[in-house]
Amino acid sequence: MHKNGSHNDKSQIMTLREVAQYLGLHVMTVYKLTRGGQVPAAKIGGQWRFKRDVLEKWLEAQMHQRAD
Repeated sequence: MHKNGSHNDKSQIMTLREVAQYLGLHVMTVYKLTRGGQVPAAKIGGQWRFKRDVLEKWLEAQMHQRAD
């Protein structure tokens, strides 16, 4: 653990495949949503990377949006 008591920051970074598994979606679906700017991500060295906490906030917002 770090000084602030959180887990290693590296565990917070997810790959496209990990995000697809986490969301229960096909990798290509997540890729298309990400390319279209619908899923928050950063392209680093030609590969998409996602922060778990940002993804969770995005997912929560999507769920609230659908409920309205």
